[in-house]
Amino acid sequence: MTLIRDHGFAPEDWPHGFTENPREIAGENGAGLDLPPDATLEQIAGRLPSLRLIRIDFPSFADGRGFTLARQLRLMGYRGRLRAAGHLIADQYAMARRAGFDEVEISEAEARRQPEESWLFRADWQAHDYQARLRG
Repeated sequence: MTLIRDHGFAPEDWPHGFTENPREIAGENGAGLDLPPDATLEQIAGRLPSLRLIRIDFPSFADGRGFTLARQLRLMGYRGRLRAAGHLIADQYAMARRAGFDEVEISEAEARRQPEESWLFRADWQAHDYQARLRG
């Protein structure tokens, strides 16, 4: 697995693992929470302050539900680390960052098909943000 951040590829640095069970995320060393793209956020709303990392699955690069979940989590006040994981392409990096993701996780095979340079080309995600210009 490869993480992508604004500075390029990075190794995994989350030592606590992941779970789909929100009851296993309590405490400083609790597991990160895995969310499917069809998750209902009301079930975890009260637990957001205790979550240090949420990973949202992208089963296909054409499935944009994860972007909506990320935006909703940020609007609900989630301030922890937010990771998009699965089948994303470099062209989606800027959209992922604007939706609220801090990083993207892809497989080693995907990283070979889409080298670091492809992701870095999209790393200036704050530039050319027409939505921010329209709001401003």
